[in-house]
Amino acid sequence: MKKHLITLCLSLLIGLQAIAQDSKPIYNASKFGIRSDGVTMNTRSIQFAIDWIAEQGGGTLRFWVGRYLTGSIHMKSNVTIELVEGAVLVGSTNPFDYDRLEATNDHALILAEGVENIRLIGYYNSGGVIEGQGRELGNNCTDLVHKGLMKDKLSNDRVGEGFRPRLLIFRECKNVEVDNVTFRNAANWVTMYDQCENVKVNNVRIQSTAFWNNDGIDIVDCDGFVLTNSYVDASDDAICLKSHSAKKLCQNVEVRNCTARSSASGIKFGTMGAGGFKNVHIINNTVYDTYRSAITIQSVDGGICENILVDSLYATNVGNAIYLNVGARRDKQSFMDGITIRNLYCEVAATKPDAGYEYEGPIEDLPRNISPCGIIGLKDSKIKNVTLENIEIIFPGGGDPHYAHIGLDELDKVPEMPKAYPEFSQHEELPAWGFFIRHVEGLVMNNITLKALKKDYRTAIVLDDVSSHGISELKVEEPDGTQKDAIFERK
Repeated sequence: MKKHLITLCLSLLIGLQAIAQDSKPIYNASKFGIRSDGVTMNTRSIQFAIDWIAEQGGGTLRFWVGRYLTGSIHMKSNVTIELVEGAVLVGSTNPFDYDRLEATNDHALILAEGVENIRLIGYYNSGGVIEGQGRELGNNCTDLVHKGLMKDKLSNDRVGEGFRPRLLIFRECKNVEVDNVTFRNAANWVTMYDQCENVKVNNVRIQSTAFWNNDGIDIVDCDGFVLTNSYVDASDDAICLKSHSAKKLCQNVEVRNCTARSSASGIKFGTMGAGGFKNVHIINNTVYDTYRSAITIQSVDGGICENILVDSLYATNVGNAIYLNVGARRDKQSFMDGITIRNLYCEVAATKPDAGYEYEGPIEDLPRNISPCGIIGLKDSKIKNVTLENIEIIFPGGGDPHYAHIGLDELDKVPEMPKAYPEFSQHEELPAWGFFIRHVEGLVMNNITLKALKKDYRTAIVLDDVSSHGISELKVEEPDGTQKDAIFERK
């Protein structure tokens, strides 16, 4: 109840701020000599307009139908950018047209740092578009390295993330609204909200598969963030919560009524989790055609992960359903306590679920049969108090012992891997086809249905060092598996 009241108050606060913003003047972009021909470079005239409106006490800069070419622009307090349907802000393909934030040295097309009461909204039907021209921009960055004008190691003949601009970065901003806008084709992470407070993102559409590292929405160390009614199709993690600062938390976050498609993970906590995650609700979302996990919750960088609720998640054609993991990548103990996942339906793919993406996920290390769900802590940092209820997962089955095999008497062969980059497939072959659960204290599994479409040599559920657990109303379906125990436990 308390969390719902906090969310309601946040929505009311942002709503009142929006009303106040709407009462301010509206200025057409053409007033400032901003051209919609797709050729004129408008960076300075757009920035002049934003600065001038801020000096007048705030207002709205409205872009009508057309293509507005620009480099980096900086939002200012009390300013709204409004994109009418048919208006497109087009990012320059010249890497030198992008500015960097003072705090983090990150660069993007739309920047905001330490400001408040800012809005980026679409007007009329589907609103406007932010177009990054990411493939050409990314390739131009690589060309500059080849020419000796930029220095980078060029991993896989592409520049690192620090050299490719994002589409949007808001850093240390308060009272933010982004509504009814489409983001397309970034050269890097698409949108990032870093250490912001009181943020509402609604009805955004992200379509960005034109280049590598295209995280759709990154929520980094924010306090009070509501993401609703949005669609993300990204060639990296679609919706990703992160914690970059050990002194901060990504907390009081709600993700509701969203759809995600990804050549990495659908909804993910981490990988970076220096401070951690607290009080997060993931409600009524859909994930499909996604290479890695539908839901990934990680604490591997010395932070905490507490009071997380995932409710009503529907996932189809994904590489994995659920992955919970505690690691110790930075020689610091990490913590995970209080994870509830309920009302989940998932269909795990037998083949590569992101086949056909412009940038597919990599082929996994072999040998490996199809991975089960993983809930994997560490001996000295167990995952605590996990509740799974009302869950149905369809697995392809078909695990072949002649291809790869770990027996139930060989659990010590499954590596701990506390310092590895955490992914559900990192442990390679696992001796379960439904759930592999290790180093957990306090586990409730109620009304769980696991179906294997083909006979699998493995057991459905393996518990390894799991204490204080209760499993009820478990239903396991597997062809010709009637003589096999559904659960194996090693204390």
